Amino acid sequence: MPRRFYDLPERDDPGYDQAAARALLEAARVNETQLAERATGYYWGEPKLKGFVEAIRVEAEKSGDDRLEQVARRFLA
Repeated sequence: MPRRFYDLPERDDPGYDQAAARALLEAARVNETQLAERATGYYWGEPKLKGFVEAIRVEAEKSGDDRLEQVARRFLA
């Protein structure tokens, strides 16, 4: 199985949490959540990321990306 490269900014970068949220959701699309958890340092469902995930969910809904919307809803549940 191909493994993704998570091109994340440095952890002290102000955009890190948003990038981590997106990485977790993108990994969930292809059943690689555990790899993204290791790469980001966050576990699935991390409360600190929920605001970013909600914004991504809204974006996915508007663009018709059903799979991304689905995994975002799962994260938020």
